[in-house]
Formats: sequence, C-alpha cells, structure tokens
Amino acid sequence: MSMKGLTVFIADLRNCRARELEEKRINKEMANIRNKFRDGNLNGYQKKKYVCKLLYIYILGWDVDFGHMEALNLISSSKYSEKQIGYLAMTLLLTENSDLIKLVVNSIRKDLEDYNEIHNCLALHAIANIGGREMAESLSVDVQRLLVSSQKRTFVKKKAALCMLRLFRKHSDIIPAIDWAELILFLMDDQDLGVTLSVTSLITSLAQQYPEAYAACIPKAIDRLYRIVIEKEYTLDYLYYKVPIPWLQVKLLRLLQYYPPPEDKFLIERLNHTLQAIINNSQEIPKNIQHNNAQNAVLFEAINLAIHIDSESHIVSQAAVLLGKFISSKETNTRYLGLETMCHLAGFVESLDPIKKHQNTIIMSLKDKDISVRRKALDLLYSMCDNSNAETIVTELLKYLQVADYAIKEELVLKIAILTEKYATEYSWYVDIMLQLISIAGDFVSDEVWYRIIQIVTNNEDLQEYAARTLMYSLKSPICHETTLKVAGYILGEFGHLIANEPGSSPIEQFTTIHSKFGMASLSTRALLLSTYIKFINLFPEIKSEITNVFKQYSHVLDVELQQRACEYLAISNLPTDDLLQTVFDEMPPFPERESILLSSLNKKIADTEDKRIWVIGGKDANKNKDRRIVKKESVVEEIKPNDTVKEIVQAPKEIIPAEKMADIYYNKLMLADNGILYEDSTIQLGIKSEYHNHLGRIALFAGNKTQFTLTNFIVQTKSQNELKLSVAQPIAQTIPAATQLNQLYALECNGVFKSPPVLYIQYHMNGMPNSLQLQFPVSIGKFLEPIIMNCQDFFTRWRQIGGPPRESQIIFKTPNPIDVNKTRNILSNLHFGICENVDPNKNNFVGAAVFHSIDLGKIGCLLRLEPNLEQQMYRLTLRTTNEIVTETLRNFIERMLCVDVKGI
Repeated sequence: MSMKGLTVFIADLRNCRARELEEKRINKEMANIRNKFRDGNLNGYQKKKYVCKLLYIYILGWDVDFGHMEALNLISSSKYSEKQIGYLAMTLLLTENSDLIKLVVNSIRKDLEDYNEIHNCLALHAIANIGGREMAESLSVDVQRLLVSSQKRTFVKKKAALCMLRLFRKHSDIIPAIDWAELILFLMDDQDLGVTLSVTSLITSLAQQYPEAYAACIPKAIDRLYRIVIEKEYTLDYLYYKVPIPWLQVKLLRLLQYYPPPEDKFLIERLNHTLQAIINNSQEIPKNIQHNNAQNAVLFEAINLAIHIDSESHIVSQAAVLLGKFISSKETNTRYLGLETMCHLAGFVESLDPIKKHQNTIIMSLKDKDISVRRKALDLLYSMCDNSNAETIVTELLKYLQVADYAIKEELVLKIAILTEKYATEYSWYVDIMLQLISIAGDFVSDEVWYRIIQIVTNNEDLQEYAARTLMYSLKSPICHETTLKVAGYILGEFGHLIANEPGSSPIEQFTTIHSKFGMASLSTRALLLSTYIKFINLFPEIKSEITNVFKQYSHVLDVELQQRACEYLAISNLPTDDLLQTVFDEMPPFPERESILLSSLNKKIADTEDKRIWVIGGKDANKNKDRRIVKKESVVEEIKPNDTVKEIVQAPKEIIPAEKMADIYYNKLMLADNGILYEDSTIQLGIKSEYHNHLGRIALFAGNKTQFTLTNFIVQTKSQNELKLSVAQPIAQTIPAATQLNQLYALECNGVFKSPPVLYIQYHMNGMPNSLQLQFPVSIGKFLEPIIMNCQDFFTRWRQIGGPPRESQIIFKTPNPIDVNKTRNILSNLHFGICENVDPNKNNFVGAAVFHSIDLGKIGCLLRLEPNLEQQMYRLTLRTTNEIVTETLRNFIERMLCVDVKGI
C-alpha cells in the first residue's frame, strides 16, 4: 500500500525554491506529527507513515527530537512493512550508545528466535548496522545460533556470519570465539558457496586473533580451492565472467597467508597444483575488462600466497615474469596490483635481479596519472633499493620530489632520508643529499628527519668537519630554508671550531652569517639559535661582546621562551669565571645507538586495515624478523613520549618457568636495561620503558591483558622511600579490554641515597575474581649514575684525592656463575660506569668512573677497580666515592649484580 501523504510531503519539499520555505513546510509537518502522536489513537499504517516522514526530514539534515518511541514500537508489529520501517528508524535515529537500545533488545531477540526468516534478517541487519556493546553482550549467542542452525536457509546464515564479523571487529572481548571455533569451521564445508564465502570472511578475522583455535581452516581452505580451481566444483550462478567465484578464491588464498605452509605433503602438493593452475590460466589477457579484473584479483592473491610459502619456488619465478608485464599494462588497476605484488616479492626474495630488470619502468610509474600507482611505485623503489642501485634511486626520487603531490611528499621525504642513511658509502654524499632534500621540500621535512641528521653527524667524527663546512656554505645562499638554519645552528654550535681557520668561516663570520637569518626565523628556531650563540661564546671567546649584545637585546622581548633564554645566557656569560659556561655548554656526547626514529615514523604512516599485514614495505631487511604466523604481536620499543602507548603485547619466553621465578629474572634484567618485561603470567603482562637524565627519570609501565576477557577495577599503587620521589604523570585506565595494552607514566626524582627499590601493588578483577600482585620497581642507585671516561693520570689523581676508608670500600666475593670478562664489561657499562681503558696493566681488570646525581647530595664522584680471578671464580671490588653512604650502597648493589645470572647480557 502506497503512502499518499508521504508522497505529497516529499513533492512539497522538492517544490520549495528557498531554504526558508523548506524550513517552514517542515516545521508545519513536524507540528502536525507531534499532535498525531499525542493523540495515541493511530493505527499501524498511520504510525508507519508519520515515522517515514520523520525519517525523510532526518535524512535531509534536520534535527528530529521526538517520535523515537513511536518508531521503535513498530519493531514489535506483526506486519513486515511496519516492522521494516521500525528497524529502519532504529538504524538511522539511534547510535550504539543510545539509552533506547536497551528497550528494543528483547524485541530484537524475539525476531531472532522467530520462525519467520525475513524477521531474522531484519534483526541481523539492525545488529550489524548499530553494532553496540549492549547488543553484542545480549544477542551474540542468538546470532551464533542462527549461524550454525541446520534448519535455517542459506541467506540467513550468510547474514548471520557477516553480523558476527561486525560484532567481533567492534567488541572482540565479548565474543567467545575460541568456544565457537569447531561449529564455525564446520560451515566452511557448506555446499552453498555463498555461505562459505561469508563464513570465510568471518574466519579470516577470527584466525588473526586466535590462530591456533582456527588452524583447522588450513586443510578446509586448500580442499575448497582445489575443488573450485581443479575439479570445477561450482554452479553456473557463481561463474563471474568465466572466473569461478573469484571473491571466495581471493579470501581463501588470503586466509592461508596467516598460517605457515602446511607440513602435510598431500596438502602442500594440492596447494601448489592449485597455484600453478591459477598462474597457467592467467597467461592470456582477456579482452573483456570484467573478466580481466576478476582473473587478476585471483592471480595476484595466488602470487602473494606463493611468496609466503616459498619465495624461491618455480611458481614465484614464473610470477616474477608475469609481474614485469603487468606493471607495463595499460589498465591502471593492473599496474597498481602488479607494483604492490612486486613490492611484496622484494620483501622476501633472495636476489632482487628479476625486479631490477624493470627498474626504468618502475621509475616511469612515478609519473603515472593515478596517484595510487605513484604511491605503489614509490613503495617498490623503496623496497628494491640496495647498495648497487641506491644512488640511482635516491637521485630519481629527489627529481620526483620536486613535482610530487602534496599528499605524498612527507612520506617521500622520509623514504629518501632512510635510504640515504642506510646506503651511504661516503659521508659527503649523505650530507649533500640531505641538504638537497631540505632545499627541495623543506616544508615537508619533519622534525624527526633533521633530528636524525644531527644524530648521525654527532656520532661520526669524520663527518663533522665536512657537515660544518657544507652548512656554512648553504647559509650564505640568498635562499636558505629554515630547516637548514636549524641544522646549521646545531652543527656549527657543536663543531664550528673545526672550520674556524678556513677562509670565510672565521668565528665572527659564522656568527654574522647565522644572525643574518635570525630575524626571519620562527620563535622556536630563534630559541635554538640563542643556544648556538652561547655555544659560540664557549668556543670563541673573542666574539663574546657581539653575542652578549644580542642577549641584551632579546632579554626584553615579549616571548617568554626567548626572554628567559636570553637572560639566563647573558647571566652565565657575565660570570667572573668560565667554569659554569664550559661545563654546561661543553660539546654534546654521542647519541645512544638505537633504531632509527625515521623507520618508526614511516611505519606509523602505513594505514592498517581490518586484515593485518603479514609483510611490511621496505625490502628483505624489514621483513627478515617478520613472524609469518599471527600468533602474538611483537612490541616495538621506542623512546618514551607523552601519551606513549604500545598496542602490542610482548612475546613470553619459550621455556616454562614459574611466574614468581620469572619475575626475579625479569627484575634483574631490568636493573641493567631500560626496557623489557617486568612480570608475566597467563593473564597479564607488565612491561617497562624508562629513561634517566642526571637526578630525573621517567618510567612507562605497560599493562597487557593476555586473555579474551576484560580486566576490571585495575588499580596500581606504589610505595617508595623519601630519598626517591615517585609520582604519577599519567594514570592508567581501570578497565583493560581483551588483548589490549595500556600504560601509566611515572616521574622520578632522586633526592638522596635509597637502599631499596619502590614497591608496586597491582589489583584487578577478571570474571569477578580478585587478583593482586606485589612487585619491585626496577629502580636502583645505578640508574642515576652518569658514565665518565678518564685517562690514567686523571683517574689516579682523583683516586688519591678521595682517599681510603670510610670513603673506600673493598670486598672479595665468589660468584655462583663462571666469570665471563666480556659479560662483566657489559654489566659495568649497563650500570652506567664509564670503562677507562689502559689504566690497569692487567687487561682482565676493569677501571671505571661515574657521577651519582641527586638533589640533596648534588654530584658524587664514583671510582671503582674490579679484578676478576678467573681461576678461583672470584672478584676483588674496590670502590671509592666522595660520600661514604654512597660507597656502601653502591658497593652492595654492584656485588649483587655481578652475582646474579642475567641471561642475554
């Protein structure tokens, strides 16, 4: 039955020539509908008509603040047309967090249990569209029942599978996927290929989180593929342009990539036979575009699976030849898929020669009219780069950078920077390329890029002079990007003395050249340059007067940061002696070696999809440690930043060790490291990331839920001595969902000598059962030591100045483990002692120096001599510090750490 009133209302709105007229007509209609709903004597047809009008008004973008209950009441109607409008209103007007959802859950459950399968489908549509937690908790069992029911028709099972997929993706902690594994896997053998297709989509998602529970999908997927491709077991309804059900083939091929190759010879032979048949069927390019697209979709996924199984197989060799043709195709989609698959191949193949044959074609793809193809060409060039072609590829990428789209420039800059650093054979080439990079696309050079340039220059003495000279030359150019100015400010402030005797680079010329760019720089860059100037005073006292004039000028500016820096630097430069100036503004030490932050930045830019990637862009080096089976994710340890999170849970050790004993092992390791696991059992995993500078420290405590249940009432408390101030910088949430990791940040201040570490109390509930943990925070006196390197004369001069007892302590002790000289050296280094070479004539003995930082005691010098006796497995430890309490505490700590068995040091 048509609704004439609705038709007339829509026609009236379409005839409105101005927004004011439309608004007037809508307000009139809404007033009429409000009065009708107040009447309460409406029949089902009238309710349906008025609800449809409200929905049309809502779709046009107008607010609808009434009529929700009348719309939801239609769900309980026995008539399909009214029930349909009720469900439509629910999906349009309500969100997953709406309070009204609770009112319709029972009506939806009733429709799920109804014998009318059309009603089942309406309910499944609504659940999938809204997908709220309330629905998932209340109705997921009913959805699962429809999915595995033998009495329901295939179209209900297909909708139930997709509804379950939606609920699992949004609320995986609620769905008992492991318990349902056997029943769901059974549906892969369903005779209806549509059911198999929907269930395969569901299993692909489930298998990524619970691979072991769904491992039985491997033989089922291989068998179904074999029957479709080889035995032609399908109906004509599923033949799409001569390609049998390509959607199912693609999903099965992708599902198998989440598992290692099967060990069963029969299965692997069947799979290889299937893959070979797919490749053989794709030798000829169909003239029909739909046929071509369907065939290629299956082919490229088959090649991906072949690479996953064995990247050196004959099938992959055949595929490499095909890929060379595809990347030259006239079809944009084919070129895109060819480049992407070749990028996958570059991540695992032993030799890149088959790919390098097409290098010119790939470079030309950077100029493709489609930006998606250009992106894939960039990914492939990045992945196929090695020592033999690095200069060519980097040069081409620099050329392309000048004309590249804005959307791709930042990623392009990152990749050029990474490749230049990775494959630089000459320091001059690295510096030249990076300066070109900044000159061409300075606005797209992120802070991480120029930070990395400074790290590399600082850590390579042979590079410092050339970098300073080149940057000085760049500054003299009329056009100088601000990022170049930042890099030059830092490098010349540190290493400007290396070129001070060269023509055109005298101290005053360095200062005037930089200061000529000062006025046009941003506030943050000016602040950096003020630090450069105070460094110049330390390096070149002869230009002190010129620089202090600048400090005087900027000590009255409005910007607080510039004013504070100028005032402080002016005060330091005017002190009677230069001791503080030389101490504070001495040359920066080398940066600690760590994974390039550029790689981390690049990985963050790679968008994740519903299906997890089994390979990453970046060639064989980036994929060599990639776990091909998604059993547990691995965490990436990076520097701690505000609001830092680590989403992945670290893998547990393979050996079976009681959790209490493992806690001691983890604790001892963390006493000698900044990052790692603190505690782990079958329920929870606690990880630590930390960093220390002088008397200050910062710790991120990561709590990972390893179960499929939500941890509630999660409370973390600490207790520490007065000598160590421990405060919460960022609290942790009290609820940790399944397979999720959250963090809590702590700030530390060392006030004095503390003899015992802080205590960590953790409480939480799982399934209503309380749990508690009491652990020690891995914070020791050694965390606040600063390593010092001294020569022989300075060491013994300082050794004699400190004198004997009580500032000296000596102990001889036997170790329970065989003494390893290299391991001993690592322990002392990890305790933050600087190892002083060529001080003790015995090469097996160690001499070390450090400074202990605290607020109350200030800086305490610490010297040690450690003499291993390899025959008797004993140590003689002699320690001298300028404070006897520090001497005793530090001696006991060093003795303990030399006696524990810390594996992996």
